[in-house]
Amino acid sequence: MENRRVLVDTSVLIDFFRKKNKKKSLLYKIQKTHYIYASTISEFEFLSGVKSEHVTSLKHFFSKISLLSFDSKAAKIASTIYKDLKSKNQIIEFRDIFIAASAIENDLPILTLNLGHFKRVNELKILEI
Repeated sequence: MENRRVLVDTSVLIDFFRKKNKKKSLLYKIQKTHYIYASTISEFEFLSGVKSEHVTSLKHFFSKISLLSFDSKAAKIASTIYKDLKSKNQIIEFRDIFIAASAIENDLPILTLNLGHFKRVNELKILEI
């Protein structure tokens, strides 16, 4: 895999779990060429919104990929992102800011289906497929 790494946004994970044919999902396509990371913010979003009968399978899924914690360094990066977006009147959801900060902190490009939000974050590298 030549050290190709990517942080997948929650939208990519949702797309994977919703598609009946997993081979048509972006996550399925990228997992063959990249090492997959996700933020604990995405884990929170999933576990908060999932039906109770799917919690076990989701926990198993998240145990198989590398999760990045939202730590103090990410919080500082997130505050800078927030202030920059606010100054331009281009605010996005806090969860997206936190995920972007985790990607920046770990020098990872992000893969998302929500390009409109993430393209607003200056330092963020976006993997487009």
